[in-house]
Amino acid sequence: MSTQHPTTPSHYDVIIIGSGPGGEGAAMGLTKAGFSVAIIERESRVGGGCTHWGTIPSKALRHAVSRIIEFNKNPLYSKNTTTLHSTFSQILGHAQTVVSKQTRMRQGFYDRNSCPIIAGEASFVDQHTIRVRNHDGSHDTYTADKFVIATGSRPYQPKDVDFTHQRIYDSDSVLRLQHDPRHIIIYGAGVIGSEYASIFRGLGVKVDLINTRQRLLEFLDNEISDSLSYHLWNNGVMIRSGEAYSKIEGTEDGVILHLESGKKMKADCLLYANGRTGNTDRLNLEVVGLTPDSRGQLSVDQNYCTEIDNIYAVGDVIGYPSLASAAYDQGRFVAQAIATGQAQGQLIDHIPTGIYTIPEISSVGKTEQQLTAEKVPYEVGRAQFKHLARAQIAGTDVGSLKILFHRETKEILGIHCFGERASEIIHIGQAIMEQKNGGNSIDYFVNTTFNYPTMAEAYRVAALNGLNRLF
Repeated sequence: MSTQHPTTPSHYDVIIIGSGPGGEGAAMGLTKAGFSVAIIERESRVGGGCTHWGTIPSKALRHAVSRIIEFNKNPLYSKNTTTLHSTFSQILGHAQTVVSKQTRMRQGFYDRNSCPIIAGEASFVDQHTIRVRNHDGSHDTYTADKFVIATGSRPYQPKDVDFTHQRIYDSDSVLRLQHDPRHIIIYGAGVIGSEYASIFRGLGVKVDLINTRQRLLEFLDNEISDSLSYHLWNNGVMIRSGEAYSKIEGTEDGVILHLESGKKMKADCLLYANGRTGNTDRLNLEVVGLTPDSRGQLSVDQNYCTEIDNIYAVGDVIGYPSLASAAYDQGRFVAQAIATGQAQGQLIDHIPTGIYTIPEISSVGKTEQQLTAEKVPYEVGRAQFKHLARAQIAGTDVGSLKILFHRETKEILGIHCFGERASEIIHIGQAIMEQKNGGNSIDYFVNTTFNYPTMAEAYRVAALNGLNRLF
């Protein structure tokens, strides 16, 4: 990573803390607007948690595992050969290759836009001054007219769990797993926990998934949540819902989980994946009058400005939606706010959910439960992947697409997809939902012509299925 040079200025128009998607979006927008900008990054490479510990490595792992599963299940490939097998530590190499490519690409963005990267850890001295602890232990001071906090989040670590134990991991440290477990306990069945349950089970590891809630991923449409629960169960994942730990005990060769219900479980290792917290605790924010909430998050206005008028914040550190794609957009918007006094854009109403389990889940808009509670007269259109020629050809026939639409206006109200490539398929429906002046209609999918065979054809099948229910 490029670091400061003896000629690096000590004052900038804007200093951005953190080089993840939010920081990158802000830096690119501000440098192109003619501002002098510097990024402070405490890690040795740019990209933030998204690139190094979250989105990119976990999805690379997921892709590798899903291809192994696809090969082993396809008789065309596996009929005359032995079953493909890999371990978690082996496929980590693939993930790191992708991370390296992403890092080089993103470093190039800063280099081309003459945006210096100051390597070190930042903490505020006052409203216009920041102190940076360099990697060699020395300190430098920088001043700026404005600051953007884009420090992201990290896995939540309760104080009564010993994360220094060699067999107890969080979603960051699991990427350094050296041994190959035969049995893993995953505590927390949210998005991250469910994704890793799919990955480890796909590698043949015995998985116990501890869900602290009564349903898996309760924010999803119930049918989609049930589909994931069934698919994990059918593949051998043991899901235990409504549980909470009383003690997590590390042993020489594994971990013993003590649950409040009285159950005890033993495994080779444990992945704690229950919540995240904002990276604000080491910024010395109290000196400028900012107080993060209990989750380390900051409050901002529509221009992403905090209570202090020259300090802004974007990304995970401000909470919902806590998505890499949204953080990048927020970075662009805060650049507009700083450059012109007002953010010209805002996050769209229908932000899709993408969950990279095996198979994937993606949804946008309202669920059936929400529409029922709101007494909206809706109808349902469904397409089963097993009926699509493209899915039959590819052997990815597990899953379905569901469209919820208003019975009278035919306006699309929600789209829910379970199956391979769901996170790609969802964007077709999202694009139609975003149309104004009557353009958001399920009729679009009936009146347009799709390539054949494609997974996109599921929209035509689902639309016809739904419209046939009207009377």
